[in-house]
Amino acid sequence: IAAGVLIGFLLAYTQWARRVFLPYINFIRALPPLGYIGLLIVWFGIGDTTKIWLLFLAAFPTIVLSTIDGVDAVNRDRVNSAYSLGASKAQAFVHVVFPSALPSIMNGIRLAVGFAWTTVVAAELNNGIPGIGALAYLSGTELNTPLTIACIIVIGIAALVLDGIIVAVTKLVTPWVGKE
Repeated sequence: IAAGVLIGFLLAYTQWARRVFLPYINFIRALPPLGYIGLLIVWFGIGDTTKIWLLFLAAFPTIVLSTIDGVDAVNRDRVNSAYSLGASKAQAFVHVVFPSALPSIMNGIRLAVGFAWTTVVAAELNNGIPGIGALAYLSGTELNTPLTIACIIVIGIAALVLDGIIVAVTKLVTPWVGKE
């Protein structure tokens, strides 16, 4: 999340970097993360390092693009108003740009976390990486229906809890959104 937001701000403010790096970020975004799981397993083995890289590659592009979109959507009149009232670039960023972009960033984080969750569970299902997805797969191959259903329920509940946490954090950090 931190890398995606930082790179997103960097690309939003640096046009040459956006022109150079955005095609690569879009390329990574367009690839299904499970497409390079084999390469990650070869590089890092079966375990947590592979999962971490898989999660990073699944979530990073979405967060970068949401951050860029959030910065691009900031009303320039607000930024110029801050400058005309004597704000420095840093003050305009902290008090105008960042809060204005935050709802888009949080939405990108919510989407990215959901995508990363389904990706890692699917990787566990298909590639023998230890975890709840692997347990669901193994119990299914052994025709252990109750355990398979229990795994599915746990996966779903975990996803709902993750999403609920992100929604709560979003409401906490963007209390002005949705208010009339």
